[in-house]
Amino acid sequence: MRILHLLNHTRRLNGHVHAAVDLACAQRALGHEVCIASGGGEFDELLAKHGVDTAEISHRRAALDLTRSLLSLRRQIRDWRADIVHAHMMTSAVLAWPACRLAGIPLVTTVHNEFEKSAILMGLGTRVIAVSEAVGASMQKRGIPASRLRVVLNGTIGSARFVGRDRSAIDLGSPSVLFVGGQHPRKGLPDLFEAFELAHAQHPQARLVIVGEGPFLETYREMVSNMACATAVSFVGAQEDPFRWMRGADIFVLPSHADPAPLVLPEAREAGCAVIGTAVDGIPQLLGHGEAGLIVPPRDPQALAKALCMLLDDPAKLAEWRERSQRGIANLTIDRVARETLEVYADAGARGAESLPVAA
Repeated sequence: MRILHLLNHTRRLNGHVHAAVDLACAQRALGHEVCIASGGGEFDELLAKHGVDTAEISHRRAALDLTRSLLSLRRQIRDWRADIVHAHMMTSAVLAWPACRLAGIPLVTTVHNEFEKSAILMGLGTRVIAVSEAVGASMQKRGIPASRLRVVLNGTIGSARFVGRDRSAIDLGSPSVLFVGGQHPRKGLPDLFEAFELAHAQHPQARLVIVGEGPFLETYREMVSNMACATAVSFVGAQEDPFRWMRGADIFVLPSHADPAPLVLPEAREAGCAVIGTAVDGIPQLLGHGEAGLIVPPRDPQALAKALCMLLDDPAKLAEWRERSQRGIANLTIDRVARETLEVYADAGARGAESLPVAA
């Protein structure tokens, strides 16, 4: 099958880019011909290394630019002989819908950021992939028929981005609590700061490390500087590969208010952390609905502090939840994601869907 992925860019800025790059490389490894058409970025070198073609198609939202991009996409579909187009963002879906109709091939869309109002545009797809059960339910409520919705849970273990990665642990001390993610309000970092201050009062040896950057970074630094636990909190900025930080952490916390299916959770579980996440969107599913990680209510620092203290109070309990993070982890591989996505393509009626087996 000849699969054309369409997304805004291939820069290291967004989780949806990571997911699309992982998927494209995994599909190529299964023997399919794959191309990513985008505005370009740092991942183009990795894509070329793994045999994935790239093409430049601008996603600028000016009328004249979009018209030119539509014409470019039509040519790309024709000249590259695509059997299916897979769009990963709203502008991509809007560009792809007329181009696919003119070419007579299916369009598959993936809803990565369901919390955005414009995500309803992903309903333009012949089939619409939701990255978690919660996202699927939400999109159905927003009017996308269940007959066109399919759930393919995010997974990233074994992806091409991680080939040859340094798996050694950075010494964070013990006990250590880690957050990895963007400094945005939806990630719930103020809740984590308040919870950690409560836990730190009982466990002054505990340390909190924040990996990542974003528009609220300085706001959060200032917030923490006025807290009693300030000297126990470190902001280390963005890291090219946070996995080494995860390997050095005892507890990983994701206190999000909204998070469709964060790729960081499979990584934290692979690293062997005890994991605490909030009961929002795809987080419970990625934690085995409580089997592989502790789940607390969102926007509830008291409940989060209680979960932290439970792990910090008892080394045996911490060890138990580190072990539990490995339960069902084989379901979080990129190979599983790639095979399930190929099944969606076949269901959508893609040409060449039966040319290669999709099951192991």
